Amino acid sequence: MTAVNSSAARAASRLRPGRLAKVRSAAGRWAGLGRSGRRRRHWRALTGRWIRTFLGAWLAVGLAVGLTSCGRRDAPSGQTQPQRPKPRPPGAASKPASGASPTPGVVYLKDVVTNVPWCIQVAKIDRTRPDLELHTMLAWGRIAGLATLSDQVALVPPEWGRPVVALNGDFYVVDPKHPYVGDPRGLQIMDGELVSGPTDQDSFWLDPAGRAQVGHVQARFEVRWPDGTTSPFGLNEERPPAGVVLYTPRMGVSTRTPAAGLEFVLEPAGTGPWLPLQAGQQYTARVRELRRSCDTPLVGDVMVLSVGPQLLATNRAVAAVQVGSILRLSTATEPDLRGVRVAISGGSVLLRDGHRAPLEVPHTLDYRFRSVFERHPRSAVGANGQFIFLVQVDGRQPRLSMGMTLKELAEYMLKLGCKLALNLDGGASSTFWLEGQVLNSPCHGREREIANGLVVVQKSLAQVQSDADRRRRGG
Repeated sequence: MTAVNSSAARAASRLRPGRLAKVRSAAGRWAGLGRSGRRRRHWRALTGRWIRTFLGAWLAVGLAVGLTSCGRRDAPSGQTQPQRPKPRPPGAASKPASGASPTPGVVYLKDVVTNVPWCIQVAKIDRTRPDLELHTMLAWGRIAGLATLSDQVALVPPEWGRPVVALNGDFYVVDPKHPYVGDPRGLQIMDGELVSGPTDQDSFWLDPAGRAQVGHVQARFEVRWPDGTTSPFGLNEERPPAGVVLYTPRMGVSTRTPAAGLEFVLEPAGTGPWLPLQAGQQYTARVRELRRSCDTPLVGDVMVLSVGPQLLATNRAVAAVQVGSILRLSTATEPDLRGVRVAISGGSVLLRDGHRAPLEVPHTLDYRFRSVFERHPRSAVGANGQFIFLVQVDGRQPRLSMGMTLKELAEYMLKLGCKLALNLDGGASSTFWLEGQVLNSPCHGREREIANGLVVVQKSLAQVQSDADRRRRGG
């Protein structure tokens, strides 16, 4: 800026009054001396020099003024100029220190065992705090489809609270070409809604009193046809040729069933319970429409009962159902899960009543069974009287972490103080998320798309009070 202002001053000095008078006098003399070619050339040279001097001074002054405000954009009147944050280089994001968490009631532990090696992520959640609540999540909020754990957390409804820590959940249909890709293999209850039925897998749930439970849940789902006979049914899953499946809007946009078979579009009959579907309830439905083309859209408040072609050909009670017929549906389970708001299936029970549960699996070459005795990435959920534990073990990375067998995982959960624990989906699905970051090292080098997960949320004081009022009203 000093050099520019000096240039402007030197240019302006050429136009001092005395010098300007001399220029004008010389110009007058040459103008009166005739029009010879030589004199005209001298006149033009003198005039051009004066013009260049004048313009040069003004340009220098203008440049000096312009540079003083270069790079500054004034904010509108009454507003301050926003400050752009400095870019953070990749990998510069800070990770929580072991034992630290910005959320009261949540303790984070990174446990590194170098002689194996193992790298383990642990979150210990205080169950006595009313502002901390456990939920299950579903990819994109529906059965059909997959999403990373981070994406599932991003879709947590605001009314649940602020997500704090999350872990991957159940095993599921992995094949992207399968029409039911993303279907959890077992039970899931999400915020009180029954979205997937129990199968042969063990489950973890919180009973209506908030106590953690693990064990095998048996589905007693059945439909009573107009003639009084009954048939068992599955929920939001692939329909077998000789079976019956109930589909709710939680499935997705349609039932995805093949053309063969018959589907009953159901609407509520009377004033009894309807959607969202809940465990341990009785539903009375009226047949609104019969569809033989199947793949029925799931819109509005309808449910669809789909019957496979083999059952349709052999069961007269099914064939006799017409528009207007009344069907009765039961979502009973054993043990009774009525009033349960959180449930998820996984693999095997690891701990029960403070002791390691026996692993009753055959020794075969089938990966589903032999992997129990091999070291792989693992995820597990456990609990005792005061805490819930979300645990993740990295694996298949010899320099970082080898992974655990289920026996080693059970022993580790027992060491943490768990009284009960359930193994969840592992391998490439094993993912641990805390306060906006995935903290573990997925064995494929990136987050895998999965079907569902567990998340702990922190509720505001207003939400805590609202939940307390709802419970007092019996809601």
